[in-house]
Amino acid sequence: DLAYALAQGRTGGTTVAATMISAHQAGIKVFATGGIGGVHKGAEESFDISADLDELSRTPVIVVSAGAKAILDIEKTLEVLETRGVPVVAFGTDTMPAFWSRVSPFQAPLRLDKAEDIARFYKVRGDLGIVGGMLIANPVPKASEIPAETMRGYIDAAQADLNRDGITGKAVTPTLLARILELTEGASLTTNIALVENNARLAAKIAGAL
Repeated sequence: DLAYALAQGRTGGTTVAATMISAHQAGIKVFATGGIGGVHKGAEESFDISADLDELSRTPVIVVSAGAKAILDIEKTLEVLETRGVPVVAFGTDTMPAFWSRVSPFQAPLRLDKAEDIARFYKVRGDLGIVGGMLIANPVPKASEIPAETMRGYIDAAQADLNRDGITGKAVTPTLLARILELTEGASLTTNIALVENNARLAAKIAGAL
């Protein structure tokens, strides 16, 4: 909706996809976010898949996140990213992080332990003429995480509320996140802030290395 909002003089917040477009046009090669969008649970029926994944496949920007949002189907999200040819690099871990939690049940496709190595990887991809961006999955600091087993209960409860209320489309993610904020009594927001700060630190190091 970026062009629509600009054409109509509207305001709004940017998704990862819109931020990638804006960053690339401004000559910014790396940015930090919280978590990317991806394949929603039940997408085999709803076809609810975030535009973030397609944008990652075509726009040459490094996105540093704490993985895909844990409300998503992480396994299917990784599969779509592989199909689109998007490198997914876990930073300092062999396991994919899950946003509020440091670990998920899924193996990270690639691993690098230094910002300089990520910058070198990005440069080599460009030298080879390979299009598209890179996703860096940076685990939330241990002191700030909410364990995956704990989050699973909150996510399932929020998803059940969503299904009961018949919420679909673009309203799904903000509604789920708002409900989880209520269920965790604000703890999810505290963790969200910590992981964004952590991602910003890593993104700054990668930018410096570039």
